[in-house]
Amino acid sequence: MSYSIKQNAITLTRGDTFKAQVEIRHPDGSLYTPKEGDQIRFAAKKKISDTSPLILIEIPISTMQLVITPADTKPLDFGEYWYDIQITKANGDVDTFITKSVLKLTEEVE
Repeated sequence: MSYSIKQNAITLTRGDTFKAQVEIRHPDGSLYTPKEGDQIRFAAKKKISDTSPLILIEIPISTMQLVITPADTKPLDFGEYWYDIQITKANGDVDTFITKSVLKLTEEVE
């Protein structure tokens, strides 16, 4: 495995595949099951103040699996990026359930 997750901080070898199950929890700790029309997205930026994400991935509600492909990270520089994951519910409510967290891209030996 070429990645690790610790307290939402992801360390990933640049150009490798990352797969992780995503869970959304209510404030009481119970699991939220996404409904038809809900949209979940992962967004990563080099700096939080950047206007556009370098990586933007829709997470399917059917699998709740975040997949970062080699093509998503291969063109990026090594180092730290910032990411979050949010849900936009079918009714328009938005909840960033994983807030500002680190995505660290490490070197690979080619």
